[in-house]
Amino acid sequence: MHTYARQPLQIVRGEGVYVFDEQGRAYLDFTSGIAVCGLGHCHPALVAAATDQLQQLWHISNIYLTAPQAELAARLTKMSGMDQVFFANSGAEANEAAIKLARRYSKQKYGAHKGEILTFAHSFHGRTIATVTATAQPKYQEGFGPLPGGFRYVEQATIQAVKEAVTEKTSAILIEPIQGEGGVRPFPTEFLHELREFCTRMGLLLIFDEVQTGAGRTGAWLAWQRLGIKPDIVTMAKSLAGGLPMGAMLAVQEVAQVFTPGTHGSTFGGNPVAARAALALMDVMSAPGFFEQVRRREQQLYGELVKLAALREDIVDVRGLGLMWGMQLKTPRAGEVVERCRELGLLVLTAGPDTLRLLPPLIVSQKDVELAVNILQAALG
Repeated sequence: MHTYARQPLQIVRGEGVYVFDEQGRAYLDFTSGIAVCGLGHCHPALVAAATDQLQQLWHISNIYLTAPQAELAARLTKMSGMDQVFFANSGAEANEAAIKLARRYSKQKYGAHKGEILTFAHSFHGRTIATVTATAQPKYQEGFGPLPGGFRYVEQATIQAVKEAVTEKTSAILIEPIQGEGGVRPFPTEFLHELREFCTRMGLLLIFDEVQTGAGRTGAWLAWQRLGIKPDIVTMAKSLAGGLPMGAMLAVQEVAQVFTPGTHGSTFGGNPVAARAALALMDVMSAPGFFEQVRRREQQLYGELVKLAALREDIVDVRGLGLMWGMQLKTPRAGEVVERCRELGLLVLTAGPDTLRLLPPLIVSQKDVELAVNILQAALG
């Protein structure tokens, strides 16, 4: 089905920060498969781990224990600062699990009237019927009604706006630390601190959707660790297994314990092959100096984009964190610039009609960044 506006390009191979088309032409990939291939394409450590596991066990279901999943759960909870994890296959599934967990916890603790989830304008939390309702963008919801109840939207990033949206039914607030599809919009750190304090004071759960910001994208394993704001529940996916399908919903013990056998599940969640790939990714990212290198590339890319913006009147904003950047243009021509970049050998994304989104692999080099910015400058005309 035609659910994607595909570009006229067939990719047949990937290696490191490059992908190659049918004619063998190389493209510098600053999309990372939409923030999925955090270690680039076909990273040797991930290839070796997945290949080895494919020769042992592909699937047995979550009725039984598997060593890769058990080890990943232990390491992931430790690295994320959470206590328990539920494995899924995508960000939407992870967010669905978070919504269910938050509602179940709140109903058990406060009563059956609880269950409402607050989200923010321009958010994106998935395309299932619940997560698309949580997504406060009408363009993703059009034609899919009736949408389920139990969701309310906050229009501004202020505590006053949050207070006005909260009702006696509210159980949790779901937020992306940096909105991805909504235009690469980081929430002010001060606001997130205030939101954490407000949730604690009001007995509300704070859920961070880190599907796109997680697994190193912001220069730390999770964005909350760099920002210093710990949620009660956090979701991950995309780059968690470096390119294989995997999602995760993690929670603190008090909240996690309300999920008991039969309350939720996933046939494929945490399958051994994806788990082995995720473990290999964590090994690479745990190496000394890995995140320091990511932050050096962050400073380089941000600096180059700011310099470019200073030279041009058609760039109105540069925003982001780590290796997740948006460049907002004065006019809605982001799609045209993406096309021109592709013609020049650089793959980038849009985040709305007027915003370019840059999501390079975390292994990107200084020369890669220099080349990408040079191509971007040429593509802007």
